[in-house]
Amino acid sequence: MNEYDSNRIFDLVSKIGFIKTNLKNEADCFLLNTCHIREKATEKVYHEVGRVKKEFRNLKKPLVIISGCVAQAESQEMLKREPYIDMVIGPQSYHKIPDLILNYQRKEKKINQTEFDVVKKFDQLSQVKNSQSKISSCITIQEGCDKFCHFCVVPYTRGPEYSRPFDQILQEVKSLAENGVKEIILLGQNVNAYNYLQNNKNYNLSLLIREINKIVNLKRIRFTTSHPKDMTQDLIDCYKDCPKLMPSLHLPVQSGSDKILKLMNRKHDIKFYLSIIKKLKSANKNIKISSDFIIGYPGENEKDFKNTIDLIKEVGFVNSYAFIFSPRIGTPAARNELNDIKINKERLKITQDVLEKNQLKYNKQHFDQDFEVLIENKLDKQAKFFGRTKYMTPVIFESETCKPGELANIKITSYKQKNLFGTHFINKSKVA
Repeated sequence: MNEYDSNRIFDLVSKIGFIKTNLKNEADCFLLNTCHIREKATEKVYHEVGRVKKEFRNLKKPLVIISGCVAQAESQEMLKREPYIDMVIGPQSYHKIPDLILNYQRKEKKINQTEFDVVKKFDQLSQVKNSQSKISSCITIQEGCDKFCHFCVVPYTRGPEYSRPFDQILQEVKSLAENGVKEIILLGQNVNAYNYLQNNKNYNLSLLIREINKIVNLKRIRFTTSHPKDMTQDLIDCYKDCPKLMPSLHLPVQSGSDKILKLMNRKHDIKFYLSIIKKLKSANKNIKISSDFIIGYPGENEKDFKNTIDLIKEVGFVNSYAFIFSPRIGTPAARNELNDIKINKERLKITQDVLEKNQLKYNKQHFDQDFEVLIENKLDKQAKFFGRTKYMTPVIFESETCKPGELANIKITSYKQKNLFGTHFINKSKVA
């Protein structure tokens, strides 16, 4: 989502004369678009500002703007902590950036713009053409969250759930397809909570996917990130009915313990979660599930942790992530006593080892198999290309005839834990 926001911010500021530069010392403006999910990411913002300050010590000071969720959470405190920062702009106000820059240049007065204004943001963005032309491009369709998981800062930095107008999204997707985009990734903090009321009719994510599936030039559709409670049957059926919807779903479970899930306020238990996976596999037997896991949540004991490991082994998650619990100020979980950090690190290592073994085992199954790969780009100074399978697995392969944007048949000749390697073959045959 931050990548999408950053691209749209550039579309906006290009209207007032800004262009991108890869040479830092030529920059008139630095804009850091930030994330607040984990504490380390927050501190990186201040470290990056410090680097900019050092590099411009003997040069004219650039305009320094912090946008995104750290800006929303820290707000006025950022301007106090680091006077080198000129503007702080929350994620629901970045459509105002061009006017705010022009206003600052006139008055040179610090700006803090962090109110929630999500409706106006997307209304204004719809009037600025999305210039993105990458083979695989993201588009935000939903923002905010009403779930209030006790560990999560999103409801406080992104606000309540908001779904963009249905027709507005379709128009942007069609525009991206005209730009040469072949894969669309629909984004939202709770993307499957998408629900837009228009003319007394509810337009949900399944209807949106079915409409996008009709766009001729598009080849693939994905969506992320989903909440188990919003995996409705009509959405699950899309994995059976929509050939462009990839058989890969990121469905965070966070823990394998019902006790911990309740403490997290996740609003689902393991029985329900497994029932969703069963329905998904009934709709499409080839579907693969990835997930997120929080290790060391306050109150987690050895039995809770074992339940998480058992769940990972039972489901066989691929492309998954595990992190030690990171308390975020203002969330209910931040008030709880933390678990022993040494135990947390040991459990994280065990979890990551199991997840990596799952991934390696899955990649090993690809050896000597033929896969359909969407080519995203050519590697610099090499006769090699980069692409992804239907399951998001990265593939690096050799070819003399391929072009970015094509679907190529690739024979897998070797593998590692994170990547597949192969060769391109011309003759069409059945691919996995």
